[in-house]
Parts: sequence; C-alpha cells; structure tokens
Amino acid sequence: MITSQQIALWTDKLRDISAQVLHYTHSVHQKEQYQKIQDIVMEMAAAVISKPIKAMEPLRGIDFSRPMPLVGGDAAIINEKGEILLIRRADNKMWAMPGGALEVGETPAEGVKREVLEETGIICEPVKLAAVHDSRFCNLNTWQHMYAFNFICKALNANNPDTPSHAYEISEMAWFDEQHLPENIDSGHVTRIPIAFRVWRTDEATYFDK
Repeated sequence: MITSQQIALWTDKLRDISAQVLHYTHSVHQKEQYQKIQDIVMEMAAAVISKPIKAMEPLRGIDFSRPMPLVGGDAAIINEKGEILLIRRADNKMWAMPGGALEVGETPAEGVKREVLEETGIICEPVKLAAVHDSRFCNLNTWQHMYAFNFICKALNANNPDTPSHAYEISEMAWFDEQHLPENIDSGHVTRIPIAFRVWRTDEATYFDK
C-alpha cells in the first residue's frame, strides 16, 4: 500500500534532483525542463500537505533551491529537578522541544543555541548529543526528508531569560517532569522526548536510526 509518507519521499527526491540540476547546469534547455519539473513537484507537495499551491510559492527560492535533505536541531533542556523545557508552538498549538532549521556557517550545537534563544530568551549550553533522527522514522510533520540533531542542554539563565526575538513562534513555555508530560505533544517529538530523557539519565550512547 502506498502511503502519504512514501509519496512525500518521492516528491522530495524529485525536488532534490531538480534542485541539483538547476544549480549546476549551464544549459538553458535543461533549466527550462527542470523548472517545469519543480512546478509539478510544488503541486505534488501542496497535495501531500493539503495546502493551496499559492502557499508553496514562497518556498521556491528556499527549500526548492536547496539540493539536499533539510537539517534541523532541538534542545532537550533538562534542569536539576529532571524537568524538560517545552514550548507550545503558535502554529499548531502543540508542545515540542525548542529548536528549528540550522543555518549555513554554524555548527549543529550553535544552531540549537540560537534557536532556543530566539524562541525562549534562554541561553543554553549543549552538553551532550542525545540523538540524530531521520524524519521518516520519528513522525516529523514534514513532506521533506530531514535530519534532526537533538542535544541535551543546560539552561544558563532559566530564572531570568532574555526577551526572545522570535516570541511570535510560541504561545507559551513550561517545565515538565518525565512522568507528567502534556498530552498534546507534537507528533515529531512524541518519541524523541523519551529518548532524550533516557540518554540524559544514563550513560547510553547517542541514539541514531539504523
């Protein structure tokens, strides 16, 4: 049975191939043909996530021009009480670890620190790489293939956070212990949060999908 996840993966493979050709080719004919392929890919992606094609257009110069899997990072900020900091996303109202897409010129740890500061105003220190996740195996809600780094982090100013620059991305944040996590956790974080706790609590090696 063909699933929506499989269709999304095929769509992203076509996006990746077309982006590579458009990036490297000098042939005007090839550029025209592969641009048409990208137009079709945008229609397919819109169908997969049930959005109008107009909503996909802003991605043309960002995601559609990038010939590789996307890379993101999250912070499992766990305090001395064994509580993890979660944020409630403004877009889907679900709870998740703070984090986001990594940028060119920064290490994964630097990117996670930046994302946490932007969203929460908390300055954190990554102390251990908990996991490297593949979006296909952890229910990350994206039609694009993505790798997500998850770091165990220590908050340096939890009692007096700075004013976040991207506060509009979250509606609230709170601390939760492992046995009393909120019910409405984002699907991409349901399995990843327990893994982060397990790595934090033990000497277990970094988790990765095999």
